[in-house]
Amino acid sequence: MAAAKNKPNLHPLSGDSNVCAFITPERVFIPYITGKLVQHQTEMTGLKRVFCKNPRLTELVRNGLCRCFHAEHVRLESSGLPIIHHSKYVCELPANHRFPMGKFPRVLHFLLKDQVITEKQVWVPEIASRDLLSCVHTEDYLNKFLSGKTSEQEQRRTGFPWSEGIVSRCRYETGGTVLAAEAALQRGLACSTAGGTHHAFPGYGSGFCLLNDLAVAAKYLKEDCPTKRKILIVDLDVHQGDGTAFIFKEEPAVFTFSVHCGKNFPLRKQESDLDISLEDGLEDEEYLSTVEAYLPWLLQTFRPDLVLYDAGVDPHWEDELGRLHLTDQGHLLAFSYGISLPTCDLKSFNISLGLYRRDLFVMKTTVNQGVPIATVIGGGYSRDMDRLALRHSIVHRAATQVTGALQ
Repeated sequence: MAAAKNKPNLHPLSGDSNVCAFITPERVFIPYITGKLVQHQTEMTGLKRVFCKNPRLTELVRNGLCRCFHAEHVRLESSGLPIIHHSKYVCELPANHRFPMGKFPRVLHFLLKDQVITEKQVWVPEIASRDLLSCVHTEDYLNKFLSGKTSEQEQRRTGFPWSEGIVSRCRYETGGTVLAAEAALQRGLACSTAGGTHHAFPGYGSGFCLLNDLAVAAKYLKEDCPTKRKILIVDLDVHQGDGTAFIFKEEPAVFTFSVHCGKNFPLRKQESDLDISLEDGLEDEEYLSTVEAYLPWLLQTFRPDLVLYDAGVDPHWEDELGRLHLTDQGHLLAFSYGISLPTCDLKSFNISLGLYRRDLFVMKTTVNQGVPIATVIGGGYSRDMDRLALRHSIVHRAATQVTGALQ
């Protein structure tokens, strides 16, 4: 650390204690609390050159070409963005249940209908095995969950009644996130149409999350390498990823970054490696400036080998469980459907793209640093299933723009 008289400034927006790293114009110094960031001379690489000229990512992609996938079907013949989907991402729920189970197939429906992707880009995951799940979840919990022995109190905590269908759905969803991460290591970028169950802990489920897919993918892929991979989990769901934070609190190879509404669920927060707590009602520009201030810094200091991105849409102003005030790309989607809209100038049009701009920034910034990224859709809650599915499809549309710029 520099001498006191030359002590550099704290990271922007860090306050005086939340982010314990010091920055000079030349380099970032190792922080003294999290222990997960490394000293690193900053270097930016042009987006269009990342996959062909960045030696670090080129090596990752080369190594990925001969790997085995946790998949029923892969689409190696297509050079397009891999979309990870399974028809068994859904199951039956009681009538009027609050969880929008029908959104998962509708996301794929709209991506195909709008010709954002083709069928040739759809990879199909295999069900997550018990062995794979046990890298995160306890044997006692898996015994109860897989065999239907969870108590009524435990089921109320998750928000779901137990069924064989819910077990199968969660296992396929977890397999989908693992496959998205594997595909990203080969292709640079891949997106699931489900995932983001970040409230599940090793020994219990919570808040509509029964298996922690992000944690399972991170744990597995961290070890599935001759030298341990370093993984950054970027969680922009409106709710803190408390289960994920707890699971990796003592794991130096996994860095958890959560930007969430401070007064929203869960009431009792865990400690991520970096938590950014937001006030109710925060709008696009303030939200985006926060993400833009931290993500490049984390990529340059922690230097991950893979990013797992939870692109929850529940920060949207219409979300039933949100409390933030981000907008979606409603104007852009409406134009694609030929719907007439009130006249607006370019500035107001751009401001209406909060979620799209967020997702595009996260993915472009990540690949710009030569780091593969896999995305999951995270939380989003609305009675209007088609409207919600379109909102969830924003991350896939943005990802298509990123891959298009690379080809």
